[in-house]
Amino acid sequence: MRGTPGAARVHILCAAVCAVLCALPALSPGAATPWGTLGLLAALHTACELPGRWRALGSSVPIAAGSFFPLLLAAAFLLPPSAAVLVAVPGALVGRVDRPPAAARRVWRASQLALTVGAASWTYAFLGGPATLGGASGGAVPDLPYALLPASATALVFSLVLAALDGGILVTAERVAVRHAWRGLPARSVGPHLVHALAGLMMAVLWHSSYGPLSALVVLLPMYISCWVFAQYHRQHAAHRATIRALVQAVDIKDGYTRGHSERVGRASELIARELGMEEDRMEALRFAGILHDVGKLGVPTRVLRKDGPLTPEERRVIELHPEYGHEIVRGIGFLDEARAAILHHHERLDGSGYPYGLAGDRIPEFARVVAVADAFDAMTSTRSYRRGRPVPAAVEELKRCAGSQFDPRMVRALARALDRHGWSATANTVTSDEEPAGLPRQRAGARPPAAGSPDRPGRPR
Repeated sequence: MRGTPGAARVHILCAAVCAVLCALPALSPGAATPWGTLGLLAALHTACELPGRWRALGSSVPIAAGSFFPLLLAAAFLLPPSAAVLVAVPGALVGRVDRPPAAARRVWRASQLALTVGAASWTYAFLGGPATLGGASGGAVPDLPYALLPASATALVFSLVLAALDGGILVTAERVAVRHAWRGLPARSVGPHLVHALAGLMMAVLWHSSYGPLSALVVLLPMYISCWVFAQYHRQHAAHRATIRALVQAVDIKDGYTRGHSERVGRASELIARELGMEEDRMEALRFAGILHDVGKLGVPTRVLRKDGPLTPEERRVIELHPEYGHEIVRGIGFLDEARAAILHHHERLDGSGYPYGLAGDRIPEFARVVAVADAFDAMTSTRSYRRGRPVPAAVEELKRCAGSQFDPRMVRALARALDRHGWSATANTVTSDEEPAGLPRQRAGARPPAAGSPDRPGRPR
């Protein structure tokens, strides 16, 4: 427990004591605990956890310590509460732990799962769930339609208790604010746990059938494989997010004016994409494009990015290379796909006067046209060190004024509709990008929009 905050130690100790108290009835003489069923379920759960400790498999193992919930819910359906408490303990104690302190984490996980399974089993017994399962020994047939109600209630209690305990450890060990610790936890977990409960109920029915416990493996194996696939999918997305986060942080460190800008451009790009009816995978790629649109600034000398006065023509040409630098930086990142084109072309203009290649009209990739509008919108509405941001309606009007020459009118209309529908909130007093979008300073009718730059920092390209 060394290195564990005092409040977390108390929290873990209380959970462990409560788990022991819940298990005591099963250990008392004459308790008639079904040790055969308990031992087999505990062994199966431990077998699901042990691969996580094989370093040869690395992070490809699908199940983290104590997380194979269909089997734990099957234990809640098959065993009395005091016995169900014990099923998860061996697997949680021997399962993989990635961060220290390992002992504290194992004790906490074992206690948490013991209490969660015990509460779920108590709920199932209270609602008369065991009577709906039948069994070969009694000659009864499982009453499946009626068995779904107590099983669903059991999954709900399982989810709520698990979320409550998770929030408690976040507050005590991770020092997360109380108002944030439980935010979204039950909502994210109830759906998956209902699916796990259905699989666990199928295992319990087969366990009680004339085919015996071996038949339950028919459910266990495919469910374990599906959990593996699901975990791999989330690990891959976590790796994608980590890659993008590292690149954005590098840009923020190099050019302090952009801090927060990238994330907001990604959010605005996603709003436009949703309004255009893009599919989810393209919408995510477009959000990545918005977040990474300025990653090429990593290739621009810091003295040029942070220069206070006007840029020389040579310095301007250097900054205008940042879309190409960005494209080169992300060229080998396969999951970005269409996002690479947006990074390269988000400074092109519809009339062909943009850079780096002077593309015009539909020759500019769709993603680039979306990001150009999102980038300009956030630059106008964000507060900078030298001026306050414009109100959202004023920014939208400016985008509409420049539509057709600089921006794609369809993208501008989509952003306007999305803002009417969802609104917009930018972090107050955020210092973001140091450039004003092209064409934004007011000018006389018929005049050509000026090159991208800021009235306060003339000639500075975006």
